[in-house]
Amino acid sequence: MADRIVRSTAVFLRPFRLPGFDAELPAGRYQLDTEIRPPAGMPDPAAWRASVVIHLHPTPEMPNLARSLTVRLADIDSAIARDEASGQSLDQFFLQAMLDDPMIRMVMESDGVTEAELRRLYER
Repeated sequence: MADRIVRSTAVFLRPFRLPGFDAELPAGRYQLDTEIRPPAGMPDPAAWRASVVIHLHPTPEMPNLARSLTVRLADIDSAIARDEASGQSLDQFFLQAMLDDPMIRMVMESDGVTEAELRRLYER
């Protein structure tokens, strides 16, 4: 089972929300366990979707209670992107990250696409 799980850490600078959990989660460091492959013997591996177990912080009311939440990989990625966006809309954050990538810049140059054209496209 260990070869199917990747353990990592996510740091949220601001409180955040995840689908399937009613409360806002506090800013801080969270341990993530990401299942990267379907379990052995799964009847329909094509139906499998990557999931992440996020280990939640204890509450003041129950400091010894270990809690975790299983969410879709896309949901945790979206929460991380929103946190990193620092108030920007996600599309503007994505656009800036794309424009900061040297490989994207090389492709843009070879295709004759300017930064201004991409910004106009994302404004729509």
